[in-house]
Amino acid sequence: MSVLELVDTTTPPLATMTVTCEKPAAPAFADVEQLVDRILATVGYEITLGVPLAIGKPVAFVNALYQRAKADARITLRIETGISLEKPVGKSALEKRFLDPFVAREFAGVPDLDYITDLRRNQVPANITVSEFFFKAGSFLNSPQQQNYTSTNYTHAVRDLLDKGVNVVAQLVAKRTVDGVTTYSLCSNSDLALDFAPLMEEMKENGTPVAMVAEVNSNMPFMHNHAEVADNVFDWVLDQNLTPGHQDYALFAAPHASISPEDHLIGFYASTLVKDGGTLQVGIGSLSSALISSTLLRHQQNDVYHQVMNELNVAKKFPISQKIGDSSTFKQGLYGCSELMVDGFVHLYKAGILKREVFEDLTIQTLLNQQKITPDVSVTTLTTLQDHGAIASQLTRDDVDYLKRVGVFNADVQFDRGQLSVGQLQVAANLNNADSIAWIEQHCLGNQLSGGVVMHGAFFVGPKDFYDALNTMSESDHQKFCMTSVNYVNDLYDHFLGSQQLKQAQRQHARFINSAMMVTLSGAAVSDALENGQVVSGVGGQYNFVAQSHQLHDSRSIMKLRSCAMRNGELKSNILFNYGHTTIPRQLRDIVITEYGIADLRSKPDHVVYTELIKIADSRFQPQLLAQAKAAGKVAKDYTLPPEFCNNTPEAIQRVYQKFAQQQVFSPFPFGCSFTAEELQLGKALKSLKAKTATTGGKLKCMLKALTTTVHDAGLRPLLKRMDLSDPKTIQDKLTQRLLIAELKGR
Repeated sequence: MSVLELVDTTTPPLATMTVTCEKPAAPAFADVEQLVDRILATVGYEITLGVPLAIGKPVAFVNALYQRAKADARITLRIETGISLEKPVGKSALEKRFLDPFVAREFAGVPDLDYITDLRRNQVPANITVSEFFFKAGSFLNSPQQQNYTSTNYTHAVRDLLDKGVNVVAQLVAKRTVDGVTTYSLCSNSDLALDFAPLMEEMKENGTPVAMVAEVNSNMPFMHNHAEVADNVFDWVLDQNLTPGHQDYALFAAPHASISPEDHLIGFYASTLVKDGGTLQVGIGSLSSALISSTLLRHQQNDVYHQVMNELNVAKKFPISQKIGDSSTFKQGLYGCSELMVDGFVHLYKAGILKREVFEDLTIQTLLNQQKITPDVSVTTLTTLQDHGAIASQLTRDDVDYLKRVGVFNADVQFDRGQLSVGQLQVAANLNNADSIAWIEQHCLGNQLSGGVVMHGAFFVGPKDFYDALNTMSESDHQKFCMTSVNYVNDLYDHFLGSQQLKQAQRQHARFINSAMMVTLSGAAVSDALENGQVVSGVGGQYNFVAQSHQLHDSRSIMKLRSCAMRNGELKSNILFNYGHTTIPRQLRDIVITEYGIADLRSKPDHVVYTELIKIADSRFQPQLLAQAKAAGKVAKDYTLPPEFCNNTPEAIQRVYQKFAQQQVFSPFPFGCSFTAEELQLGKALKSLKAKTATTGGKLKCMLKALTTTVHDAGLRPLLKRMDLSDPKTIQDKLTQRLLIAELKGR
């Protein structure tokens, strides 16, 4: 259902459309400078600009406003946002040689955000401040921007931005005109705008000068349902397509990331916990792609899936997979409820896995959950609604309107003075009359319930083929995907788009799957920052989904992480005895997954929590972790790890991975690859070289090897050419060439 319509809820809806319906259509500007003039004339020279995270930023407008403030010190500009995307930039000479051609190809036509460019150069003037509530992961470590970070849950972003005095809200939209009616789509970012719109309208009515601004980009996928809004929701629209010959800039697309063997096993373990007929939430990155890949494997090659399960001995070692999970194909299918709609959901949809429809009517949803009706309409649907008091036996006009709205009746059914009519035929609207029921079955019933969606999301970002898939979806497929408010997706509280009862009914058997950087033996998760206070990314919606999982009786929170990582050139465990920062507190611990298995922590005493986590740690760190736990009195002094959990090694991972890779399972790029074959080979070499040179000793060792390496090798010529190192001139380039050759030969 579009927000162009009023939504039935148990709480009064905010005046999202009832206020704005009195407004005329938003004036459109073809010239961005004229729009900036209008903004300054309306709200004044003190501007706090709120723009959405990721690809929803209206780059042309933001850049123009930023440059105006940069040129005019009278303007005070604060930009409030999150996840400011920027093209990859190499830090070393080798990285630059690798990345520059790749970036030129993959990000052709994608504009830079001027404020990010200036932040990197330390050139943001004193009258401008940029503040974010979620960093692109790792993008501002050791940066002055750490001082401008705002820690908040995603669901509180609108509140916090208003507290900061946001008076201009702007975002990228798509536009379409059908039968003379123009509407806009919030596309990738319905997350905050749906909640901002009524609040900004109230502020204007109270005399506060504020503005809602849209920037049209024809490359944006036009999303329907809640994301589609009237042409008067915004105050002004920047539509540069009004200028003949204009071409909209390309959207920022995240290249497909490779999935490591460790990631694949983490994803596989997580897939065993997903229940048919349930609800799925995932995040971004290779861990999530790995989960999607294994979920597809489970459905499409179920025999191979069980071979992997048997190889890993999942059922015996991790009985939680049998208790709450599933390993069969998806008959009922899944419903997606995720703040971030990743490309994986489209893959699940095309595979027939993402197919469990949910509805905006609580009675319909409840009866579906109880399997008293199905999405296929029959006379039983009608009588069941009657039995449960949704409609009267003697149908009223309101009953008929309701039945037509939910798809039980066809649109051409009419009601007048107790009679149902279709064309010239009519019958008494009495469901206790057998003849009336037979007539209704023949003339009135629809085929399927209407308004069902398989996905609720708050924002999306992904690779190019993801945007292409959304842009080329049929109208009927598009209606199955609903981009909506982040407060609808991330919280269970009543919202003007749906009540708490409705959300609970929709989100049965939910698996809220997130990623962490580290986990302590007490079960606390570290996901957004380091113990020195430096922010890596942000809390976003992680806390909300964890809290939700504990509120829904049949749902679980699942935290994925790699068992160890290189930090400062040294291998460290990501399962730690303790840590000086927590994102998710220990009392909300639930399920944790590494490449070595599943730890079921919920409702368990501390000695079980500690030992379950040690069981899925890398065996190189298990003795130390166990000793620390015993020293603290958290584990009995005579406890020993069961032998089946003492072989958690990279070699064990490789044996499983290689065995099934031969069957085309666990591909590094199951959903496509943005890199050429040469770039893949070079990328592996550069990653390895970077790890080896992370320490002074490692650098000296690599340089010594480079100096003694034979330069001439015909097989490496294409790779050297790609790196523009075929004929190095300077001493630095010659050394760089030798370092690369030595690494390539070593591989």
